Amino acid sequence: MNNRFLINYTPGSTPLHKLNGTTKVIGFIAITVAIIATFDFRIMLAIFLLCMAGVASMKPNWKPIAFMFGFLIVTNGIIGSLMVFLLTPESGLTKTGMETIFWQSAGGKLYLSWELLWYAWAMFFKRVASLSSAILFILSITPSELAAGLNSIKMPYKICTIVSLAFRTIPDIARDFTDIKNSMMMRGVELENVSLGKKLKQYIMMLVPLLMSSFAKVENISNSMDLRSYGKCKGRTWYSEHPATKNDKIARVFIALIFAWWIFYVVFFKHIHAPAVDFWCPWVPKEISGYWF
Repeated sequence: MNNRFLINYTPGSTPLHKLNGTTKVIGFIAITVAIIATFDFRIMLAIFLLCMAGVASMKPNWKPIAFMFGFLIVTNGIIGSLMVFLLTPESGLTKTGMETIFWQSAGGKLYLSWELLWYAWAMFFKRVASLSSAILFILSITPSELAAGLNSIKMPYKICTIVSLAFRTIPDIARDFTDIKNSMMMRGVELENVSLGKKLKQYIMMLVPLLMSSFAKVENISNSMDLRSYGKCKGRTWYSEHPATKNDKIARVFIALIFAWWIFYVVFFKHIHAPAVDFWCPWVPKEISGYWF
């Protein structure tokens, strides 16, 4: 497992790692669609707990995961909620159907309600659930399995190869960047005890040799693929592709249930019995929100 980028380049030993690429890809699509389909906090909480249980089962390095969640809390949880409060303080009423104000500015233009806080929390948690599903997917799959899985759902294999190569070049680019940084420091360029502006300027200067080395590698890869007649056939096989196992079949039944639930949810709760508001709120009466469950 890659501790810096959360990307696996060799298959792991846990049950989730041993699923084939097709199962992992359609599972990620099913969970993503389920998150997009609803604003109900209860459903998003269930998805989040399911994804985090899967992440924990793979025994990852929690440091980069904690950094990603921390970054999300700052950018979306704090800054995003502040923008909601400043630009659309009436969102609590329009999104939940009720408004209980507990603070109001002197001019009356800005105010806070419990429903506004719930709306901001639900929107933030929707992104938390999305991030947890993405982390689960990234940790469980290798670039080759991703390419094989995408190709199995009828995506052109040339695009699948591009996706696989993009993931595989991440550690190479990081290693080149480290080499360039060390070379500049050995030549007397100070990068540690300097101001933020000067440090950014030096890092921007590193982009030129980094891009040149990256383009050189792209050319080498392209020539190698041409010499092997890549793209001449209508299809291809994949090194990491393997038949579905018993665990794959069990996982696909579970994924099918997620798709079935999504279809039922969209048809019934968006058309047949659509609630009056978008967001379920625990203290808003059923007569106002239209949520009868």
